[in-house]
Amino acid sequence: MHIRKQRLLTPGPTPLYPPALHAMMASDIHHRTEDFRKLYGETLADLKQVLGTSNDVLILVASGTGAMEASVSNLFSRGEKVVVCYAGKFGERWLEMTKAFGLNAIPLKAEYGDVVTPQRLEAALEAEPDVKGVFIQASETSTGAAHDIQAMGRIVAKTSAIFVIDAITGLGTMPLDIDGWGLDVVIGGSQKAFMIPPGLAFLSVSAKAWKKGETSDLPHYYFDLKKEKKNADKGESAYTPSTSLILALNAALKYIKSVGMDKLVANAQLLAKATRAAVTELGLELFSPGSPAASVTAVKAPPGMDSGLIVKGFRTRFGAIIANGQGSMKGQIFRVAHLGYFDFADVFAIVAALEIILAAEGVPVKFGAGVAAAQRVYAEAAGVAR
Repeated sequence: MHIRKQRLLTPGPTPLYPPALHAMMASDIHHRTEDFRKLYGETLADLKQVLGTSNDVLILVASGTGAMEASVSNLFSRGEKVVVCYAGKFGERWLEMTKAFGLNAIPLKAEYGDVVTPQRLEAALEAEPDVKGVFIQASETSTGAAHDIQAMGRIVAKTSAIFVIDAITGLGTMPLDIDGWGLDVVIGGSQKAFMIPPGLAFLSVSAKAWKKGETSDLPHYYFDLKKEKKNADKGESAYTPSTSLILALNAALKYIKSVGMDKLVANAQLLAKATRAAVTELGLELFSPGSPAASVTAVKAPPGMDSGLIVKGFRTRFGAIIANGQGSMKGQIFRVAHLGYFDFADVFAIVAALEIILAAEGVPVKFGAGVAAAQRVYAEAAGVAR
């Protein structure tokens, strides 16, 4: 009780892969040398392999939002019609961004906790055949819901529109067949399932998206994807890169390759399944029960309780950081992440801590009930006889 290790249990930043941190100590390397070109080219190749795509892959020094902005400013023109699917705070960012660049955004909104269905998207594209792009979140982290990207990708692929996906928390937590599903732009961030600090964004760009970008008339300078591609082909970045984070990403990608991207996804999904089983056993309700994401589990606070008390309980009792709800959901839900460097021991500890926090707040709890539910999920997956 007197020593509390800080634990990040949020959907970003996430726990860091230790060898990636060690790799950062070699960051006294000049970015216009052959040594760095070799490192940068190797990192891009590994990232492309991990994403499982033949499309171009680029790295930007930015948060994931920088890559989101780059996809708008490089690929579209003022006044073009785009469909923006949104069902949470991060989807609203797409809407704000497309409007900021003067696009004619057609909103497809779903209530928090819900998702935009493929049927709604198909109807919208049939009603507006001159739409040039579709924007969406793969995993809406603010609500713990996941969109059906596979079905939507096949719908968009039949049109001239390009499909732009914020997969910042989707990568590494859900299957995303970039080439097979027709995903034209897929965006990721370093501080999520890639297990390194914030500061890098990356995106894959399809041939269809590059062709669309040839007619773009929107201004951009730093986030110039053509310039980045030209330099990346030579093993360089257009501007000064974050050498320390490239070193970290290089180490993390080698780890992901050794595990297998499919296994990283399966890990997140299994941890999410165990967490959902545990909180349900404790009598709590999931916020997005119909389309739950594997990146994060969003849970409603017990009736009459502010979810901030649970967030505070994790911090003060156990030195652990979980996420409250955002915007109108603040005080209503709490969120626990599963993406990246998480394992089952983390889940057992999180659930045990939650039981104690609930009991301390006067919620009737049978100690061990939630943990046992998580253990059953583990035992079944591991083939442990019970």
